[in-house]
Amino acid sequence: MAKTATKTASGKTAAPKAAAMKNFEERLERLELLGEQIRKTDIPLDEALKAFEEGIKLARTLEKDLEKIDSRIEILMNSADSAADDSPELELFAMED
Repeated sequence: MAKTATKTASGKTAAPKAAAMKNFEERLERLELLGEQIRKTDIPLDEALKAFEEGIKLARTLEKDLEKIDSRIEILMNSADSAADDSPELELFAMED
């Protein structure tokens, strides 16, 4: 069954998580293209400035996305660590003196 977008409480459409990741990848690719465009020596200054502004906006949104991902990973790692600490110790293979 395919995932579909849903409406949030604010009325905006929430994309499925897979689409959000693709969106991240697309935005990252666009940022790379803008960087290449700016490095060209034959680009008019006005176009270079527009590309730079778009690139700054993209970089900021990508940075926020990465911070969210980092937080999620940290939470997952901490919950995995606490689950390991709560597990009982098995002494099946304990060395006897």
